Amino acid sequence: MHPSNQLSSLGRYTLLCIASLTVMVGALVAPGLLSIANGLGVNGSPTWLMTLPSLGAVVCAPIAGKVIDRYGAYSCLIIGLFLYGAIGAFVFVLYGPIPVFINRFALGGVTAIVMASGTVLISEWYTDKERLGMMAQQGMAIELGGVIFLFLGGQLAVQHWGLPLSLYLAGWVFLAMLLFFVPRHSPQFEDESKGDGSAALTLNYFSLKKVYLCTTLAMLVFFSCMVVLPIAMHQQGYREEQVGYLLALISSMAVVSALFMPRLERRLGQAGLLISAFALYAFAYWCFGQASLWVLVLGALFVGTGFGFSIPLLNHMTVERSPAAVRGRNLSYFTMAIFSGQFLTSFIELIPGDINNVFIACMGAASLVALLLLISRFQQKGNP
Repeated sequence: MHPSNQLSSLGRYTLLCIASLTVMVGALVAPGLLSIANGLGVNGSPTWLMTLPSLGAVVCAPIAGKVIDRYGAYSCLIIGLFLYGAIGAFVFVLYGPIPVFINRFALGGVTAIVMASGTVLISEWYTDKERLGMMAQQGMAIELGGVIFLFLGGQLAVQHWGLPLSLYLAGWVFLAMLLFFVPRHSPQFEDESKGDGSAALTLNYFSLKKVYLCTTLAMLVFFSCMVVLPIAMHQQGYREEQVGYLLALISSMAVVSALFMPRLERRLGQAGLLISAFALYAFAYWCFGQASLWVLVLGALFVGTGFGFSIPLLNHMTVERSPAAVRGRNLSYFTMAIFSGQFLTSFIELIPGDINNVFIACMGAASLVALLLLISRFQQKGNP
């Protein structure tokens, strides 16, 4: 096993910067959504600017995985970052629903390549506890990227509706960093490619299918609060800046909790930590159904912690259960699960009744998942 310090601190920072591009792909346009939709000629369906990249990632992820396994993560990441910047910024010159929506769908497909190949590189450079720690930092980078780029997007949207779109060119900046600071050949790839990956296959007591299902459900429950909470708080009479502060608190708590996730994983085990994450999600939605600001703050702390405990861990579990020869494919399915959860939040408005019914449904779903994981853990006779 090669020491992880063969990758420089700048190389490590580069891989984390690349991870930050994940959330911003759709959320970047949120602060100036209406003005951007007007500028692009899609006034009738502005929310599709945010949700279509998720659909593109879901549809294209399986293809992306096969391409990564065949041509290598490094080469695919180079192409992905270049296309990310080009396609993301090019939408500025388009007008009308058909060309704009095709562009957003294609951007999501490219994001699947960037996310999966970036994670493959992390898995090649790091092993065991160091890999889990890096996956936790990757989760932190994803949330920080959302916070930073949302803030910048809001500031730029005040100046001109098209300026936020220039932030997609960050992909080109990170491409230059990749070429300068991350070597093309990683030691872990050279070592693991010689084996048959049988060690990874011994972890089937918590299969990859269960990992993907938990990932989709975790993202669905987490992202639902980002969509529904602003509506509920507006109905309760809270100001827009208060809503913004609470959403920022959720992201900040996700970053902090991901930092402590590896240490808790060693104490509670993987199943125990996932049970805790979904229990936190369930309690958070009970809090969101209350009108008190302090109870809402408590809910924000719980839902952010649930994210930090679940998504980085599930990412690591996917790598842990994937032989090197098919790691790109499996991580692309993980990417597919991530964006499936986000895209499914588009349909939560179909839940009948008022907004509290959405909170109850999410609380029930999270509680059920936690209970099923607990039962499964007992059935495995103490397997973590």
